[in-house]
Amino acid sequence: MIRAAQYVRMSTDHQRYSTENQAEAIAAYAARRNFEIVRSYADEGRSGLNIAGRDALRRLLDDVRDGVADYEAVLVYDISRWGRFQDADESAYYEFICRERGINVHYCAEQFDNDGSLPSNVMKSIKRVMAGEYSRELSSKVFAGQCRLITLGYRQGGPAGFGLRRHLVNEHNELKAPLERGEHKSLQTDRVILVPGPDAEIETVRRIYRMFVGELRSEREIATVLNLEGTRTDTGAAWTRPTVRQILSNEKYIGNNVYNRVSFKLKRKRVINDPDMWVRQTGAFEAIVDTDLFQAAQTILAERARRFSDEELLELLRHLLASRGELSGMIIDEIDTMPSTAAYRSRFGSLLRAYQLIGYQPARDYRYVETNRQLRLMHPDVVARTIAGIEAIGGFVEVDEQTDLLTVNHEATIALVIVRCRSTPAGSLHWRVRLDTGLQPDITIAVRLEPDNRQIRDYYLLPWIDIGATPRLGMAEDNGILLDTYRTDDLAPLYHLLRRHPLERRA
Repeated sequence: MIRAAQYVRMSTDHQRYSTENQAEAIAAYAARRNFEIVRSYADEGRSGLNIAGRDALRRLLDDVRDGVADYEAVLVYDISRWGRFQDADESAYYEFICRERGINVHYCAEQFDNDGSLPSNVMKSIKRVMAGEYSRELSSKVFAGQCRLITLGYRQGGPAGFGLRRHLVNEHNELKAPLERGEHKSLQTDRVILVPGPDAEIETVRRIYRMFVGELRSEREIATVLNLEGTRTDTGAAWTRPTVRQILSNEKYIGNNVYNRVSFKLKRKRVINDPDMWVRQTGAFEAIVDTDLFQAAQTILAERARRFSDEELLELLRHLLASRGELSGMIIDEIDTMPSTAAYRSRFGSLLRAYQLIGYQPARDYRYVETNRQLRLMHPDVVARTIAGIEAIGGFVEVDEQTDLLTVNHEATIALVIVRCRSTPAGSLHWRVRLDTGLQPDITIAVRLEPDNRQIRDYYLLPWIDIGATPRLGMAEDNGILLDTYRTDDLAPLYHLLRRHPLERRA
């Protein structure tokens, strides 16, 4: 008997793909082919579009990689149960991981044997593409159906929002029952519409519009007024500038049903769509805000959000400086009519650069603030490049979300430290590394920056066994023989340290 593991997966598309039906077909295949199923991996209610959330498949691959798999084959119902990956190469990659360790994958319900022959490989490639194409076609059909329901005036997902409530209607558009927050319809023929909420909430919504349009109050001022009065949002939270703005900008308050403002198709990157891609049905629900008042609010919001030229941005900054006598990020962001500090950083590279262009010199030297901000922005990219470098030399990397500690091959731990460059009064360059003595990583990768603190100069690989519990380590342009031994322009030498130091440390 050949020892084998079975992998089953069921999403929510077809009952014929239930894990019991898959297991029955796999058992029949195993009996015909002399396999003994010794282990089972099951992903219940999981999409096959990607590997995210598929803990059983991840566990299977980890067992194979780590050499703890006590079987010689993996039995799967068919290629679609292995996954409906949008990139067929991803499906092939996971199968290759198994085959590389001497474990073959068998697709029990397919009409070909996965034996590596030319016909088998051709059919397998076609089937993988078809599995992904099925999801794309289904996504298009579902989207078209949702758009049709929008044009018929039915609500598609999401909470109703402050001042509104969801209500069930039957196939004849007759009101059935209100839906509380978190409740869903139970009948396929039922639909959901929006109806006006409690009178107190409706009056609060109308008052928000009156304060914004008639009294020219900002979103932040309106939120402050509501909070002081003890009013809470529909979720019981305090009012904030974004929650007030959401009420001022959403067309559902004038009865319009709008869909496809944001796309997240096939579990890919979230995309904010242009207004010409929105699906809209006018007058689908009962309005609780006058249309003219709503349009007046949109005019004010559009004027605030319009794109300023560089000179207009700087002129606004000059006027603010003349009225306040000083500038800071807090002063800029508290003025609703001013562009945000993020807009100035995006346009001019930093807030300090914008200050320089209008001839303003802050009383304090805030360059370190911009440097720290730049380091925070660099950190995710440096971590990603480091992980890619380790994987390129054959390592498997896991990231601790709390500490950012990297674990390689379930064995060696790595801490990543970005080290800013400082100039001494004599003009020489100096770097000070702060080591995390609490985590005690096997290796610390010190990423030294160039004098501009934007570009990476080099890497220093600092093994704990050599550096010890030193909390801080000073570096010059030229260092001692111990440090220079581990200086590198890429991460290839990391391979040797990962092989040597963790084992020595445990010994």
